[in-house]
Amino acid sequence: MSSVFTKIINGEIPAYKIYEDDKTLAFLDINPETKGHTLVIPKIEVDKIYDLPEEDYHALMNTVKKLSNHMEKQLGTRTLWKVVGTDVPHAHVHLMPYDKTWQYGRTLDLTPEEFEQIRTKLAFNV
Repeated sequence: MSSVFTKIINGEIPAYKIYEDDKTLAFLDINPETKGHTLVIPKIEVDKIYDLPEEDYHALMNTVKKLSNHMEKQLGTRTLWKVVGTDVPHAHVHLMPYDKTWQYGRTLDLTPEEFEQIRTKLAFNV
């Protein structure tokens, strides 16, 4: 059975995409911990990051680095990385713009308009 992320890759589930290339996809987390909370995933479905083939691992981390720098420029704040690996069985990295009010376990309730404003601000074209 495909993961929810594979369904997003295949266009079966909508997402607020901010970046895509041949090996990776980045989109806003629908349960964000901070405004701009982004998920970066490989396009191949592998449960754990350390089980990715080398080429896909490097592509994932290159996208994480590229988007972190881009997010910092767009939002004027540090970007935190989080790798948990238990919520969805598909390798992914959380990119979270630093927010002094962040609290572990808290999620923000954003409107579709707010998601679209953030997506527009963070959209990254190669």
